[in-house]
Amino acid sequence: MAILGVGLIGGSIGMALRSERLAARVVGVGRSLQTLRQAQERGAIDQATTDLDEGVRDAEVVVVCTPVDRIPRDVCRAAAIAPGGALIMDAGSTKRKIVESVEADPVGCGPFVGAHPIAGSERSGAAFARPTLFRGRACVLTPTPRTRPEPLERARDFWSKLGANVVEMSPAEHDEVLAYTSHLPHALAAALSLSVPPAWQLLAAGAFRDGTRVAAADTGLWTAIFRDNRGPLLKALSSFQDRVAALKYAVMTDDAEAIRKWWDEARQLRDLYDDRQAPRERDE
Repeated sequence: MAILGVGLIGGSIGMALRSERLAARVVGVGRSLQTLRQAQERGAIDQATTDLDEGVRDAEVVVVCTPVDRIPRDVCRAAAIAPGGALIMDAGSTKRKIVESVEADPVGCGPFVGAHPIAGSERSGAAFARPTLFRGRACVLTPTPRTRPEPLERARDFWSKLGANVVEMSPAEHDEVLAYTSHLPHALAAALSLSVPPAWQLLAAGAFRDGTRVAAADTGLWTAIFRDNRGPLLKALSSFQDRVAALKYAVMTDDAEAIRKWWDEARQLRDLYDDRQAPRERDE
């Protein structure tokens, strides 16, 4: 097993594989040997290397957990070096551009299955990795007509063994859904953080803390995600602006009934989300 990019997701994959004895050897590939050594000390990997060719040369499975703007290149390079029959997946938060780029490469296309484990955090790095990160979480696979059946079945089995609930959809559908459920909330958290003057933070409590939590996430990571998923994110931002405009008008006209209806609809949808999360939280 080779993991390219041993951060929170890659480190958690390695820890899960090793704790469940699902891999004989887990090799971590990265750009910083010091960071890789820290992942090794955490128990995420057995072996560390900064040489991608060396890291994937004997791998039966490769998971590419690098930033989304690097994933296609890393997948195709790994596919050119890994043994025949290897399974290669990514863990990127966007899918359409990644899958299209990989499928344009005849070498990269064959062993590749697009994947996105929806189990991240605002914290980054292997220091925050844990073997149970994927347990009860969704992992989206994004097969296309060019995806081969055998790697797809192995990908399903891989994520299931890590405890994830496997969901399949097209790359375009994935990007549209995640624009609303993940990318928009991150953008709003950052916007809220930007809207409150630092001097007023002394009077900010739980709502501000919870609403801005993911604004602490890695800047480079989210810059790449926003750029990679521009179209769906712009639609999601427009939808949000419409909702805010409705509240703004209700407040401006002092329409108590409109405000109540606006809040009630939001509260009911939030209750529905809580109900759907409850079974997973009981399992953790």
